[in-house]
Amino acid sequence: MRAVEFNVTIPGYLLARSLGRLSDAFVYGRASRLGLVDRTPPPLPGEDWVRIEVLLCGICGSDLGNVSYRSSPAMEPFGSFPAVLGHEILGRVVEVGSGVTHVGVGDRVVVDPMLHCEARGWGVDSWCRSCAGGTHATCELAGERGPAPTTPAAQGSGGLWDGGLSPGSTIGYHRDLPGGWGEEMVAHRRQVFAVPDGVPDRVAVLAEPLSIGVHGVLQSGALQARGPVLVIGSGAIAFGTIWALRTLGHAGRVVAQMKRPHEAALAGALGADEVVAPGEEAREALIGTGAHAYMPVVGAEVYAGGGFDVVFDCVGSQSSVAQAIGYASARGRVVLLGCAGQLRKLDLTFVWAHELRIQGHLGYGAEEWDGRRLHTFAITLERMAADPRALGDLVTHVFPLKQYRDALRAADDHRRSGALKVALRPRGD
Repeated sequence: MRAVEFNVTIPGYLLARSLGRLSDAFVYGRASRLGLVDRTPPPLPGEDWVRIEVLLCGICGSDLGNVSYRSSPAMEPFGSFPAVLGHEILGRVVEVGSGVTHVGVGDRVVVDPMLHCEARGWGVDSWCRSCAGGTHATCELAGERGPAPTTPAAQGSGGLWDGGLSPGSTIGYHRDLPGGWGEEMVAHRRQVFAVPDGVPDRVAVLAEPLSIGVHGVLQSGALQARGPVLVIGSGAIAFGTIWALRTLGHAGRVVAQMKRPHEAALAGALGADEVVAPGEEAREALIGTGAHAYMPVVGAEVYAGGGFDVVFDCVGSQSSVAQAIGYASARGRVVLLGCAGQLRKLDLTFVWAHELRIQGHLGYGAEEWDGRRLHTFAITLERMAADPRALGDLVTHVFPLKQYRDALRAADDHRRSGALKVALRPRGD
């Protein structure tokens, strides 16, 4: 099968971090550790697994951060390489094991890429606390090799499974489990969710990033916020957070911070009451909440009074986290959904001075909503089906797999390309 594979190496790091500033050829071009390869499709590991042909797969900001080595190396032990990238996956089932009953051959499905202890091969008595509690996104055994398989389907498969599943928290950053930037993949039954018939492909492929927004909204308690809510960012997770607030029933004021007019238009269509640009417009929105501005002897302007009860930072940069802390109300919540890593010169004064609560949320899991306990993906798909047109403008660019370099350029430089969400189509030209 054709697939885009990435390998983490010291030479690759040095080239990307130095010469990558001069040419993207050292990041995702011919001189990089990223390339289109032919791989043997993975075997179906056992009766609880599903084989999927990939229809569409999104390009995520974390993918761009990893191939450019801009991301923190702290998560490296929880991946394994070389890996076929891609974790925002829409596909069609082509084979099911005998233990899979909720989907069948021909069904369109989306994939929760994060691995549960059961998928790693551990028996229920050995599941970590996170997986046992329904929060497998924080699986505590992600850095460990899984036990050797006992099923005949996986044994003797040329070494891929004989020694147990390689370490890794997520399909797409996993040596043994190819992601969606390839023509074919396998997933455990726990990871696979059927797509409702009325949801178009270009909407369904958004299930993974939108589920991060749904998870963040539900876990942060933002639906109960009495004061205004601020969403910082212009990527799929930011749009998903705005959409989640409204589709899950938040009736309060939502302010979105976006950079470009087409982003502002979509944020408004998804339910933002006000859309502001970074800088003076955002400051005026803060002052409009009743905040007072003060200028210290040295340093940037600071604020007291008013503020936003909940601030969602969907960027994860030094400036966005600093803004989130500065714009939150006293005893407010700062919710980190962007992949914040190593942040230099971040002033945490108002975390304690305003008694803020900083919450990070990763992925998805078991949620309590509408009197039911459901997986985040199930809620996201249900709400998508309720109004499939609402998200139809978010995927702006689709490239065939062989044009993956063009796709990465469009996603990385969305100021020039005008891209909101870029996806790859692995099959067909």
